[in-house]
Order: sequence, then C-alpha cells, then structure tokens
Amino acid sequence: MQKQVAFKSFMCLPSFLKLLFPLLFITILTVFIISRNISFPYIDLVTSTTDENIVLPSALNSQISHLQNQLGDLLEQLHTVNTDSKFVVKFTDSVLGIAVSVDRLADKLSHLYGDPPISQNGKSRIEEEVGDSDDSEVEERSMGERILNSGELHNYTAPKPNRQVGKKNFLGVEAVYPSIGLSCIGAASSIDQFMTYKTYGICPDDWVVAQKLIVGGCDPLPRRRCFSRSPQRYSKPLPIHSSLWTPPTGTNILWTHYKCKDYSCLISNQTIGRQGFFKCSDCFNLTKRCWEVPSNETDSAEFTIDEVLRLKPGEIRIGLDFSPTTGTFAAIMRERNVTIASATLNLGAPFNEVIALRGLLPLYISVGSRLPFFDNTLDIIHSTLFLDGWIGLEVLQYVLFDWDRVLRPKGILWIDRFFCSKEDMKLYLDEFTKLGYRKLLWRVVPKTDKQGDELFFSAVLEKPHRASR
Repeated sequence: MQKQVAFKSFMCLPSFLKLLFPLLFITILTVFIISRNISFPYIDLVTSTTDENIVLPSALNSQISHLQNQLGDLLEQLHTVNTDSKFVVKFTDSVLGIAVSVDRLADKLSHLYGDPPISQNGKSRIEEEVGDSDDSEVEERSMGERILNSGELHNYTAPKPNRQVGKKNFLGVEAVYPSIGLSCIGAASSIDQFMTYKTYGICPDDWVVAQKLIVGGCDPLPRRRCFSRSPQRYSKPLPIHSSLWTPPTGTNILWTHYKCKDYSCLISNQTIGRQGFFKCSDCFNLTKRCWEVPSNETDSAEFTIDEVLRLKPGEIRIGLDFSPTTGTFAAIMRERNVTIASATLNLGAPFNEVIALRGLLPLYISVGSRLPFFDNTLDIIHSTLFLDGWIGLEVLQYVLFDWDRVLRPKGILWIDRFFCSKEDMKLYLDEFTKLGYRKLLWRVVPKTDKQGDELFFSAVLEKPHRASR
C-alpha cells in the first residue's frame, strides 16, 4: 500500500522533477566513475600520506563543482514546487543533505588540488588569455557563450545550506546564495583569472583585473578565500588630527600597478603627464583645500561648503561624495562635524588608499553600481568632476534616481561644476529639472579653459517630501 502511495505521488510530480531524478543519479555516478578512472598525472607519489604531500588533479575539482551547481539548481526548483506531497518534502531533505555533504567534501579537498595544466610554452591557460583578454571577451559576448572554468568560482556561487539542514536562519532562508554580477558571464577569461588562486594563500596582486571587471559591470565581484597583500614596510597611520592634511607615507601603499612609485611623483611638476591619471590632477596635493574662499558668481561655478551648510544649519550630518577624489571634500566636512563617504575608483593612482590613510572612509564603487545605502538615509550627496558631458542621458537618469533613493526628504543634492558643450547643456539641465527638486543655488557660467564652447553648471537642490498615501 505504501509503495502504491509513493508511486502515485511520483506520478503527480511535475515533469521536470521526473527528469531531474535520473539526472541527479547519473551525475553522482559519473563523478564516482571519473574519480576512480582518471589518470592522475599531477599526483606526486610520495611515501608520506600527510595532507601537505597529497595533490589531487584539477579535473576532479571541476567535476565536484559541476555537481554542486546541479544540486543547487535542483534545490532551487524543488523549493518552487507547490505540492503537499510528503514524498517531495522527504526527497528535498535528502537532496539538501547530499548538497551539504558535497560542500563539506569540497572544503576538505580545496587545498589539495594541483595547478591547472601547463601548455607547451610554459604558460598556464589562464596566463595565455591575459594578454588578449579583451578580444576573447568580445568574442564571448558576441557568441553568447557562458564558459566559466574556475572551480573556485563554482564553489562560491553554489548555494550554502545552513549548519542545521532544513531550518531557516534569522534572515528567513535555508541557505545563503552568494551574489555575482550578471556581466561576469561576458568576461569569462578575466573572471576565471580572478578566481584562480591558492586557497588560504596570499591573493594575487590583481586589483587591476578586479577593477576592470567592476567597470565592465561584473559587480559585485565574487568573494575569494585568500589573504590580501600588504605593503612590505607598512607603518602605523598618523593620528586623525594630523592625517587629514599630511601627505601619507609612501611605504603604506602598494605601488606595483601605478606609474608613480612614490608619493612625491603624484604631486611633482616634473612628472606631469607621466603620473598615470588626469581626473582631479591636483587631488594629491593636500595643501589645496578648495570650497572655502567665496568666488565671483559671474566667473566661477564653485560654491563654498559654509555657504551650502548655512542653507540647512545643524541638519547636515552624513553624506556621500561621488567624485574622483582623495578625500579633500570629506576632510573639510569632517572639520565641520559632517561625516562623508568618498566614492571613487583607483583611476591610475592610489585614490582609495590615500582617502583611508587620511583617516576618512573610502567607498570603492563604479558608476554602474547601486549605492550600498538604504532609502532616505543620507543628508547630502555631492559630486564634482564626475558627471560631465561624457555621460549618456539614460545612465544619468539611473544615477540620479539612485541618489534620490538614498537622500532623505529635504536632503541636499550638490552638483558641483558639471561641464559639457553649450549645445548639450539644455539636455542635461532638463534631466536635473525633472527631479522636481527645489533650487536653493543655481549657476551656469562659461568654462574658460577651453575655446569658449563649454559651460559649467552648479546647483544645490533640495529633495521634496513625497509622502505615501
């Protein structure tokens, strides 16, 4: 009788589940057979059997990662099935138990895998792709292929069940689903390179690869299980009363991927044009404070910080500066008891490192990323030398609406010296006007360092209170 009930329950299952049962069995059987019959050319045959001397083939790692992905897909589909069948519930618990066991096995074996196969010219497959990664990634996008070979990447993206199988955690889920940017699929060679490292070892010195991925939309990047590199002669930072305006110690910066190899190069007139960056050319000269001396309204589009703060006395406490910056705006605001996070990438120079060494908060984020703040939380958003005439109108709309999301009612949006051609200015001004903000300060002046065909625009705008009904 029980067999008949189980059979009826099975027949009532959706068709995709009936197909997945044999698929799961075949996959487990395949991994078992492969693990027994693979010839292991990379295993070092030694007399000792300690973990330190055991080396497993990378092919086995890929097979286990593939199984983890299939188990994760099966669990996700099982959770979407609307059925009260005890058979399905029991089967789901069994699959979840298998997934947990496979995850634990993968963790136990993670440090035993050998390096990927080496080609005849002495370079690994990953290394061969680095030189022409741009061409390969374009080809991957055009063909729509989704080839991600890194076993560690598959390990990361697989669902991670809670310690107590089948029970929800305080977040209300039975497993953690790690996040990764959708565009990572279109940059397979670079993301595989990024995720190729020795677990529990020192991470590769590859932040340039990471930043390229972020700018290309592979954001968030996957987490890694390796230790970040530190400068060899790192020294303790200066106290906050000194660090804001003292050039940081060059030994606290990894200079490997910068054209400049010390801090003096970043500010020297002798190295202009060879410093590796052009946005915010005076950023690293900490003697130039800015935003403190009132300017002529007919000649300059710059407002002073005190002028802006007087618009909301005592109300501006926390905010964001989204600019190519080393934190000078945030440092001046800190002196006025306002906490500012500085959002920027490392555009050819150590912007984020210098912000942190000054005792300020760097936010490493790209223009294509959603801000990591909750709705209606910030008092002010400031942006300068970033929203220029290069930006498309649709991208600008998404950026402005995200800024609107995190600004609190009556919060301030400070657009500082936005510039573009005269013929495009009206298009951009229309986008700012569509927000429906109240104009507290508004100024448009000629940009005098060009041939007279560009304009500066600055504004301080107040977000309206949009009460829900």
